[in-house]
Parts: sequence; C-alpha cells; structure tokens
Amino acid sequence: MTPALAAYEALLRKWNATINLISAADLPLLWPRHIEDSLQLGSIAGPLPSRAIDLGSGAGFPGLILSIAFGIEVDLIEQDQRKAAFLREAVMVTGAPARVHAAKIERVKLPPAPLVVSRALAPLPVLLRLAKPLLTDDGFCLFPKTRAIEPEITEAQRHWSMRVERFASLTDPNGVILRISQLHPIG
Repeated sequence: MTPALAAYEALLRKWNATINLISAADLPLLWPRHIEDSLQLGSIAGPLPSRAIDLGSGAGFPGLILSIAFGIEVDLIEQDQRKAAFLREAVMVTGAPARVHAAKIERVKLPPAPLVVSRALAPLPVLLRLAKPLLTDDGFCLFPKTRAIEPEITEAQRHWSMRVERFASLTDPNGVILRISQLHPIG
C-alpha cells in the first residue's frame, strides 16, 4: 500500500461516519471490494492512457484510485455536493492529479479523453449515452459490471455500434470488466 492510498483509506473511513460514501457493512471489505476492484482496471485491459474521465465518481471508485495509483489525470464528475467535497479533500490529501466537477454529467464541458470509466452508476445503454460525448474517437471505456450484463449489452447494441471485450474480474467471481471501444451511434 502506498502512502497516498493509505491516506485515502483513512480519509474515507473518517468521512464515511457522516456521509454514506460506502455502506458500513463494506468498511471491513474496503480493500478487496472497492480499492483492489478499482486497481485492477490499471492492468486488466491493457495500458492506461494519460488522461481519463470518471462518471459518477462517488467515493472515487475507480477514477480517483486510478489517479492515485497510476498518476493519470482524471476528471471526477460527481453531482452530489457532499461527495464532491470529499473528493476535493481526497485529491488534496493524496496529491492525485485529479480535478473534481460537482455537476450533472450532461452539464460538464470537458475535452474528450481517451478513457472513460464508471462503476455502479447506471445500466450500459445509459452509460454509453453519457460517455460518448466525453470519449475520443480512438478511446475506450472500462465499466466494471456483473456477469449478468448480457441483456444490457444486447439492449445497447440496438443503439450503438461498438467493440465489446469482456475480462473476468480479478476481485469478484461474479464480476466482469467491459472494455468498450469503436463506439458509434446507429442511425
């Protein structure tokens, strides 16, 4: 564990007492269920680009963890003002090269990034609609999901042309990481 990740963990535990960043039942599982689950994105689907956008950052999974651990610039988008305040303090405490945008995803104006990530935000068709304007043409998305993702993929393919790669989660036997590239609307 790096000092920055240790500082993040301590800050999350402190803030979680007043703001529900993760469920109290998950606190004993913070490392495997949240931090390691986020860290695996750094290697599971190939090398990370130097910049990413995290949709619905919440407590910082996976975007802030990727920024802390891999030094990539990450724009963290979180509309909940309390969670955004936590993220701002976490960025300051850890020295992560991240910026916090406390607004709805649809209202944030950022240059597209080569990587868009999101964890536990919305069904795949919604994620793709939110991600497309923020993704470079040659970029890709990484979305941790459950193995029950196939109906969401089928629904998304009604509206999107895309390359979908599936990687088994290293931290969750029921998890899968989707790597989506070549994303284009149909019609």
